[in-house]
Amino acid sequence: MKLFYKPGACSLASHIALQESGMDFSLVGVDLAQKQLENGEDYWQVNPKGQVPALLLDDNTLLTEGVAIMQYIADTKADRQLLAPAGSIARYRTLEWLNYIATELHKGFTPLFRPDTPEDYKPTVRALLEKKLHYVNDALRDNEWICGSRFTIADGYLFTVLRWARAVKLDMSGLKNIEAYMARVAARPGVTAAMEAEGLS
Repeated sequence: MKLFYKPGACSLASHIALQESGMDFSLVGVDLAQKQLENGEDYWQVNPKGQVPALLLDDNTLLTEGVAIMQYIADTKADRQLLAPAGSIARYRTLEWLNYIATELHKGFTPLFRPDTPEDYKPTVRALLEKKLHYVNDALRDNEWICGSRFTIADGYLFTVLRWARAVKLDMSGLKNIEAYMARVAARPGVTAAMEAEGLS
């Protein structure tokens, strides 16, 4: 399999899932600004959406959208218990968090990364994100991982997105549960391997 990625982007979550799963894969870097692969080829020809992540399976099936890719990885390597079995409430709790991270957090950061976002709008974006970070911090009060006592694909995604909070200098003061959580996630061998491979550590 091939994972098309950009270092530190949302594709890091899929990369973490692959590392945690123990699956065999290779990495292909993407220049998102130019929509080019490392070898200069046109990324549009790989993924018509022009975004990362994209996962090219061994049968040449292309899977896009991080949440779908992570679920595919977790279900393919069910023995790693990165996602609870179908029908269990634990699975739906993980999907609940995956959706919250994707729609409320991930997309919430987008205006701060776009050069065309009006400067007078950015304080509103920051305030909304900071409020949501307090919700996440509260959710971690009694939990080692975001869904409880077991690391899931939601943790790889949450870790990826929370890294951006520091990058854009959101106010993280007092969010001690998030601080401790980020250290726990970063210490996992699979996460360490993904971070090193992407040149982030």
